[in-house]
Amino acid sequence: MLHFDQFEVLTFDCYGTLIDWETGLWEALGPILDSHHVNVSHDKALELYGELETEAERGEYKDYKTVLRMVLEGLGVRLRFAPTPSEIQRFAASVKDWPAFPDSPRALQALKTKYKLTILSNIDDDLFAFSAERLRVQFDWVITAQHVKSYKPSLNNFRVALNTIGLPETKILHVAQSLFHDIVPAKALGLSTVWVNRRHGKAGFGATPSAQAQPDLEVPDLQTLAHTIGLL
Repeated sequence: MLHFDQFEVLTFDCYGTLIDWETGLWEALGPILDSHHVNVSHDKALELYGELETEAERGEYKDYKTVLRMVLEGLGVRLRFAPTPSEIQRFAASVKDWPAFPDSPRALQALKTKYKLTILSNIDDDLFAFSAERLRVQFDWVITAQHVKSYKPSLNNFRVALNTIGLPETKILHVAQSLFHDIVPAKALGLSTVWVNRRHGKAGFGATPSAQAQPDLEVPDLQTLAHTIGLL
């Protein structure tokens, strides 16, 4: 059972947790698939995205815009179409248009009254700046993949976050949607975790690879977390 008064900092995954990345991805990807007359279901496209993104993020670091380009090119190979240079460019920049979940800004503002807030995200700095505007809260630390030169689930991202924040693990609560990218590595380093299961009621893992983990708390959205803590 979590004791919320013991924590001083909440660290957040952004995309999938605070920003509705599956909606954003599909709004960017769907028209490209339609233009090439590719018939694939929403769920299958997201599953392929998660697989190709994980492959692209392995090995030597490349920025997230490059990852997105590689994913779209990989989707072209898998689904037998050739994305145009302009489609690749638009898809790589699409993060700026991805919407926030409706409950994210208000819940973050409520949580900010009790905790310091940190972003720990697989993203480029300039792309996160667009998302920050949608979230409408001031984060105390923003730690991106571009900053640490690796992608979660690498433990490096979490270790850099811990060193940057400068508090023991017992004072930090990690809040995230992806078991694969976040809950598994956070638990490996001794962090308490909240799984924001944005896909509750849906089959599969969507745009993230499957994983097994035991979070300390599961909630369906961020508003529920803020309410559970007594801040909404």
